[in-house]
Amino acid sequence: MGNGALNKTKNILLLYFDMTNFEKWDKEFRAQNLYAFNNNENALLYLKVRAVCRGKQIKQFIERNNIELKSTKLNNQFAELFSVMEKTSNSMNMLDAYLRDRNNEWYHTMGVDEEKLKSGLRQINNYEWGGDQENSLDQYLVRRFIKVISDFDELKSKADAIATNAWKFVQTSWYNNWASYLIESIFKKHRRVLSAVGEIKSVDFFIDNNPVDLKVTYFPGAYMQGKLKDILGNSELTWLKRKAKLFNILPDKNLSDSEQYNFLKEELENNGHPEVIAQLAATRKQIVDYVRANPESLMKWLYENQSPRLFGAENRLFVILIDSTDMEQSWKMKRAFSLIEPKVNDYLNKFNAHSLKKIDFTFNKKSYESLADIIFVVKE
Repeated sequence: MGNGALNKTKNILLLYFDMTNFEKWDKEFRAQNLYAFNNNENALLYLKVRAVCRGKQIKQFIERNNIELKSTKLNNQFAELFSVMEKTSNSMNMLDAYLRDRNNEWYHTMGVDEEKLKSGLRQINNYEWGGDQENSLDQYLVRRFIKVISDFDELKSKADAIATNAWKFVQTSWYNNWASYLIESIFKKHRRVLSAVGEIKSVDFFIDNNPVDLKVTYFPGAYMQGKLKDILGNSELTWLKRKAKLFNILPDKNLSDSEQYNFLKEELENNGHPEVIAQLAATRKQIVDYVRANPESLMKWLYENQSPRLFGAENRLFVILIDSTDMEQSWKMKRAFSLIEPKVNDYLNKFNAHSLKKIDFTFNKKSYESLADIIFVVKE
């Protein structure tokens, strides 16, 4: 290394060590280097102060604890409050007490009738986005109607179809939002969980002071298809077509892939060959059982295949919902609270220092480290 490069490195190191603790953790947070926040009390302090630094909340917190801040702008108040908390001996207890009280207040002020909400969720009979698989209704409407229909009378004739698509999108989004709310509520009601009520990016709550982002999802179809291809030697649909051809069952070329898949399954069963479908179901179950026993590969896959727009490298706790009797119906598992709640509470009761596993992953050619775990909720 030349003298110029060496001096530059020294200057960077000096600048780093000249930083205040707030500046250091703020830089790490914004760089998505959230692994650095694990097992570090000062980093934990930064996150908890961040959790109370919203306009209304920071005002409540400082009044409750008789703290005076000179700053008037919220960003400056965040840095100043962190500095005050660093010098306060019982700062963690103060923050924990406020967050716990605010969490209880949140349930009250939201005014959600949980039993009525659960009843509403049970009334949803279809899980359809009304757009495309990217959940992008606006882009779907632009592609399907806005940019291809120049005749306004023709566009008006599509009003019912547009309304139906919009309703499907709203209904499914509503289902996902409120089912997720109830699942997150199960966590937040547990004695070992402290909610990050300020809704800070990358942290939903703390489990025994471990910052965690909750992700409720289904067994990912793309991951399943990759594993099926490894075992079957072909994609699932290609394998099914070849099996059907052995019994003179030909595909319908007018159908989409998903429609084709369902058609071939039905024809095989109708023609007395349910063993083919049973073989597929057994292979899927084999994959699920293996992943339940060895979850690290799926956790890594979930980090590496997340949406670039929503990318995060924070600690994550995944709740994976699986209907092993019919994986296409796994969406209904999101309202299976009688299955979810005992699994969540059992996990939290047994949570320890080794529950979250280190995951090394790559995203956009950059390496990251995170801690993660999976709670599998499976209908057998």
